[in-house]
Amino acid sequence: MRRVLGEDTKVVHVAGSVLDPDLGDHVCLPFEGERERMAATRAFTMNGLRRRTKVMIITHADSPDRTRDWLAPLVPGFADAESAGQVEILACADTHFTDGCLDPDRVYGGLADAKDRARKHGQHGVYALIDASWGVRDVPGQAAFEAATNELFGERWLAAVCQYDRTLFPRDAIDRATSVHPISPEQALLRFANTSSPRGLRVWGDIDLTNRQAFASVLARLENEPCEVVIDASELDFIDAGSAQLLTVTALARPRGSTAVRCRDSVARVLRLIRADEFIAVRRVGDV
Repeated sequence: MRRVLGEDTKVVHVAGSVLDPDLGDHVCLPFEGERERMAATRAFTMNGLRRRTKVMIITHADSPDRTRDWLAPLVPGFADAESAGQVEILACADTHFTDGCLDPDRVYGGLADAKDRARKHGQHGVYALIDASWGVRDVPGQAAFEAATNELFGERWLAAVCQYDRTLFPRDAIDRATSVHPISPEQALLRFANTSSPRGLRVWGDIDLTNRQAFASVLARLENEPCEVVIDASELDFIDAGSAQLLTVTALARPRGSTAVRCRDSVARVLRLIRADEFIAVRRVGDV
C-alpha cells in the first residue's frame, strides 16, 4: 500500500490474529452477534493457555457461571486449567466498579494482583478478555478510561482484548474506541515498551490517523519525567505527519533539549518536514 504524509491513513491488516496477542498488546475487537463473541472467547482462551499465561475473562452481558457453562466444553483442559488458577472468570461488577461507579484503581489493583498470582504459578503474564458493554452508557468516559490504561501495557506483562458489541454501540462509539486502542482490526498496529536505560519509550509498527489518539496517550507519561527521555523509534515502519506532531507536543511540555528521538531516515524526514527537529534531538540510526 502506498505510504503518504499528512492526514492520509495507512490501514493494514493486523499480523496474525488479534485473538493471539503478544504480551503488551491492547486490542479493541468489535464484533457482531453471540456466535462471534463466543468464537472469539474460545480462541482467546485457548491461545492464552497455549502461551502459558493466566487467562482472565471479565464478563458483563453474560454471567461468569453462564460463560463457564458454554465455554468449558469448547476448550480442551478447561476444568483442570481453572482448578489450577490458570483461568479465572469474573464479573465486571467485581473488577471495574465500586458502589456502581467506575473505579480505575480497583481495575489496576486487580490486574496487579493477577500479575502476582501468575508469577507465583510460573505463568508468563496475564491475558485479559474484557466485555466492554459495561461502558455503553458513558462512551466518552469509557474511551478516556481505555486511553489511560495504555500506560499499563508498556511493561509487557499484560495483553488485553476489549470486545465491543456492534449491536450495542453506535458506529461513532466504535470508532472512538478503536482510536484509543493501539491495535484493532483494519487499522495500523502500534506496539510499545517502557525503557529505563535510558528513560523513555520504544515504539514499533505503524502510527497513523487510526491509532493516533492511542499514541498520544502512550506519550503522555513522558511529559512528567524529570530527566532526558529517549523515544526509540528505530523499528517504527511508518508515522504520518499528524502523528509525528505529537512528538513535538511532548517535547514542548518538557524542559528544552531534554527529549530525543532515535529513528531511521524515513522517520527523520517526517520530523524534519514538520520542523520537529527544532525541539527534538533527532538521532538517526547509524549516526556516530
